[in-house]
Amino acid sequence: MSRLASSDRERIADLFDRHLAVGLHHGAQLSVYVDGDQVIDLAGGATGPDGEAETSETRHVLFSSTKPYAAVTLHSLVEEGELDYDDRVIDHWPTFADAGSEKAEITVRQILSHTAGLTQGEIDERPDLWGDWDAVVEKLEEMEPVYSPGEQPAYHPLTFGWLVGEIVRRISGTPIEHAAAERVFDPLGMDDTGIGLRDDEDDDVATLVAFEEFDRCRDPGEGLGDHTEVAAPFNSEAVHRAVIPAANGIGTAGDMARFYACLANGGELEGTRILDPETVDRMTRLEAETEADGTIGREGRFALGFWKGGTTVAPYGSLSPEHVFGHAGLGSSVGWADPEENVGFSYVTNGVRDGSYEHVTRVNALADAVRQALR
Repeated sequence: MSRLASSDRERIADLFDRHLAVGLHHGAQLSVYVDGDQVIDLAGGATGPDGEAETSETRHVLFSSTKPYAAVTLHSLVEEGELDYDDRVIDHWPTFADAGSEKAEITVRQILSHTAGLTQGEIDERPDLWGDWDAVVEKLEEMEPVYSPGEQPAYHPLTFGWLVGEIVRRISGTPIEHAAAERVFDPLGMDDTGIGLRDDEDDDVATLVAFEEFDRCRDPGEGLGDHTEVAAPFNSEAVHRAVIPAANGIGTAGDMARFYACLANGGELEGTRILDPETVDRMTRLEAETEADGTIGREGRFALGFWKGGTTVAPYGSLSPEHVFGHAGLGSSVGWADPEENVGFSYVTNGVRDGSYEHVTRVNALADAVRQALR
């Protein structure tokens, strides 16, 4: 028997529809799994300002909600004994840094926990290079740490994915977009999700719209910059077809909720296991926390490829428990797992709002509604 009553589902659906009615976005999806079963599957609005009707199969740019997909791919290699979290990156990628340099001491754990110091660089401002993996790798090899490795938690908006992706490629011999499909997406039946689009796929991705701030909300705080400018390149087909493992996942809320339902259940869903419970426990432990992230200037709690709950800005509910883990994407998407309640949650929209306040407010409203309905 479901732990969500029909009346609770109706209340959650009403709130979902309200977000559309007041113009928070043009289209959205909400999916929730409880105890391994999908109990909510909502889609509404349109795929863009002049788009078609949104469905549960409409694919969206997931922005940084992509990062956990890349991270879990790497965690599966650790589980197989191909590397260890405390290995130096140069042990597997010799040209990553000069021997004896500070950069050469960066570990896999530091990459995954956003403490490597390779936060942002020239490559972040070069969308023209994002489709050329070799050019990206060359820029990563040229980068020097902004902070000494392990010294300062500082979010790695784009470099995280390319660093993880190249480590995966060096160890497995398989590009990250294919490795993630083989190790995560295909086993879990995440049929509408990938890291970028493949050549045989149509570019049918929902159109992103970066909305102006609500005049009834406070001014947005410090962040990654003007969200309208940050979002703009991600409507281009070239970026959709690139491989940006930190930012251009293409997928649905339904697939993302399946992913988190699996992790909430110790790495297994419907008889398919992608990770052992011990690995899930290791990768979701708190690794670093700060009251002022070195990149985005606000508090953060980092696990290995995930954000932990328990902060005022964690988008997992207004009183998000510390044990919850997940990730959000630039003012547009969020997914999380609650292993104590065995819940997987995902909310995806095509309306990019200020992530430090407006987006957190709307996703927390839905998370709270789900938590309050659990019986």
